[in-house]
Amino acid sequence: MNVKFKKSDGVLTLYIYGELDEYTAISVKNTVDNVIMSNLNVEKVIFDLSGVTFMDSTGIGLLIGRYKKIKQFNISSYISGASVASERVLELAGIYQIMPRV
Repeated sequence: MNVKFKKSDGVLTLYIYGELDEYTAISVKNTVDNVIMSNLNVEKVIFDLSGVTFMDSTGIGLLIGRYKKIKQFNISSYISGASVASERVLELAGIYQIMPRV
């Protein structure tokens, strides 16, 4: 599991790679939280999931937790690039109702 990020024009994009499950979620959470807390001067955070090869309910929990954290600072959050398999999990969980696709 790997997380990279890019900040440009008030947008923080977090690129997540690998499997997002109970074994990797703690590491991803810590990394993502550190990046977010270091970049609170943005208007949007985009979670780019194009590199995620597998995601289960733990990944959904991670995204919802980050959504709540970001919302405290009045920053909008979005999801992009989900694979077909991840897309299905995200849709079933209803996550797009709180974190729209971009």
